[in-house]
Amino acid sequence: MPRARSRYAPDRGLTGRMVTTMFLIGLLYVVFVGVLLAALRGSWPIILIITGGLFIAQFWFSDRIAAYGMGAREVTPEQAPELHGTIDRICALADMPKPKVAIAESDVPNAFATGRSEKTALVCATTGLLRRLEPEELEGVLAHEMSHVAHRDVAVMTIASFLGVLAGIITRIALWGGFARSRPGNDPAGILLLLIPLISAVVYAFSFLLTRLLSRYRELSADRAAALLTGRPSALASALTKVSGQMARIPTEDLRKAEPYNAFYFMPAFSAKESLGRLFSSHPTLEQRLDQLSRISTDLSR
Repeated sequence: MPRARSRYAPDRGLTGRMVTTMFLIGLLYVVFVGVLLAALRGSWPIILIITGGLFIAQFWFSDRIAAYGMGAREVTPEQAPELHGTIDRICALADMPKPKVAIAESDVPNAFATGRSEKTALVCATTGLLRRLEPEELEGVLAHEMSHVAHRDVAVMTIASFLGVLAGIITRIALWGGFARSRPGNDPAGILLLLIPLISAVVYAFSFLLTRLLSRYRELSADRAAALLTGRPSALASALTKVSGQMARIPTEDLRKAEPYNAFYFMPAFSAKESLGRLFSSHPTLEQRLDQLSRISTDLSR
């Protein structure tokens, strides 16, 4: 018998956006592979093997690679009793199986969740976050991360980002290797080869924008679900404010190391001066998140 759904509030808006994003990404993927097959007719078995292999690797191993890259180290209840205790309370509230629990040695105050499903899920907090937050604030942050697992949006983001990764690789290969050097300029196949870098760049841009739009909504959805589950939106708002304020005090070098993993993090690792990066951020602004939590707090107090 399949396990019942968790007690996290369902979000039809998130579900609809995930389905739409997956459809559009899939459409781009079909067009992209079609162009490659048309341009490289004699190499279609290699293209299918490479794209299929990259997709499988992206889906099955990206969560482990990301966790390794962020320095996540799995810990036992004896090693981190408070962290495990908080996760246990959230699992009881949400009626969810307990994920793996990890700690990352980093002064950047943050947390993240990875995993294709509840069975492979891992929730990690940095030492900087554990040191700075009060117990109720930490519970709000971890409930936010657990909602990503409950809504399965981690797996969707992993799949959605695949095409952008593939298009980026193709673009770099084309620019560095020169697909069309061996083809005459008036050959139609040679013209198609010349178009591959341009088409790859366009596909990458569309994929990037689609995943960023989905990512910003999923963060708002996770905030909302965590606030409703714990019944303490003010604690999550306090954690957001505290983490955001502390982020500006973190050395720029540490922030840059964390920046490639912003899509996974509770709060993006941007310094106060890097406002341009916020235009394409994977997260909504602090003001948007606090405003939503304020409205939830008002509704719950009625």
